[in-house]
Amino acid sequence: MADTYEDIINLPHHQSETRPHMPNSERAAMFSPFAALSGYGDAITETARLTDRRIELSEDEIQTLNEMLTLIHAHLAERPEVTVTYFVPDLRKDGGAYVTHTGHVKKIDEIEKTLVLMDKTMIPLGDILDISTALCSDMQD
Repeated sequence: MADTYEDIINLPHHQSETRPHMPNSERAAMFSPFAALSGYGDAITETARLTDRRIELSEDEIQTLNEMLTLIHAHLAERPEVTVTYFVPDLRKDGGAYVTHTGHVKKIDEIEKTLVLMDKTMIPLGDILDISTALCSDMQD
């Protein structure tokens, strides 16, 4: 059995004339482990990501927000600056996050029920948790 490869053992290594030599870094990639569960790590991360629950406002808090919106509506020509904290529902799972955004009010769209800011941010009125503005400073706690 030792004589079986004597005819080829000392021949030069074959190099293709039609294909370029593959670099060692690419050759190593051929032998890298196969990810049989691709996306599994992303799914675990998504499941672990925390979301906030929407806070239900009391009737008094809703009344206060409505009074602030009425006052802001009366001063729309002045483009009052407001800081609004509102709920943004999560697109992938239950819950969402509370976001605070500051800007100048462009309009209150009563048909779409949104607060529209000059930077084109549209905030659904039903998602607003808090509004602060210099116009309403006497109304806040």
